[in-house]
Amino acid sequence: MWKCPKCGRTFKNTNQDHYCGEAPKTIEEYIERQPKQAQPFLRKINNTIASAIPDAVEKISWSMPTYWKKHNLIQFAAFKNHIGLYPGPEAVATFADRLKEYKTSKGAIQLPYDKPLPFELIEAIAKWCEKEYGR
Repeated sequence: MWKCPKCGRTFKNTNQDHYCGEAPKTIEEYIERQPKQAQPFLRKINNTIASAIPDAVEKISWSMPTYWKKHNLIQFAAFKNHIGLYPGPEAVATFADRLKEYKTSKGAIQLPYDKPLPFELIEAIAKWCEKEYGR
């Protein structure tokens, strides 16, 4: 087990990527706490999701920006080399043919900073999540 010297949390993996400190209270606060180079990407993704599913509630869940409507619909988070988009495993499977150029895992999509963001795809995934999970 590895213990973070800053926050004292313990993890299985050495130098596990995580958020130290008190969780942000709003999505904008989350974005403001991220590295300057990530902030424009995060704002654009946030605006895309907010426009796609305007009835969803914005909140922080698991220390990540989250859109919620009866359930968590979609989440995102900043990392060193990419933004993680978390629409759930069913969404990743549904959009697999459109996600071939991105690294994916069960329920997660990595959107690297060095590629243009696929706004139309993010919007489509967010709308699908609201339709499937927001009932």
